[in-house]
Amino acid sequence: MDLLTSLKISSSGLAANRKRMKAISSNIANAETTRTPEGGPYRKKSVVFGSEPARESFSEILEGELGENAQTVHATEVISENTPPKLVYDPNHADADENGYVAYPDINVMSEMADMISAQRNYEANISSINAIKRMATKTLEIGK
Repeated sequence: MDLLTSLKISSSGLAANRKRMKAISSNIANAETTRTPEGGPYRKKSVVFGSEPARESFSEILEGELGENAQTVHATEVISENTPPKLVYDPNHADADENGYVAYPDINVMSEMADMISAQRNYEANISSINAIKRMATKTLEIGK
């Protein structure tokens, strides 16, 4: 695998984890949101990842120059989960129903923080990979001096 393909794979990981961190931060920020423009409480967002071969052009695909296992990752979509809301009894709340219950999003902030740390570590691993690739390219150029 060449250096540019390695950079492409790592940069796709950066982009996918950036979307994941954005969705998680939105979940944390809206963990107590009881009313949205769509109506009802905020719905938790999740990112769905997919992969595709790390091939740039038709000729590479045709000739099979890249290894069969080289894959890039991408966030295929951001979905809103359909989990039922948590009902909390608070008859003084502006969004309470006729029985005094308020519908809150079913978001566990601690679980979201753990997911955020995981996404951050994945992001850092991809940055480390890019830095290693840059060092290899620099050393390669120094050899030619």
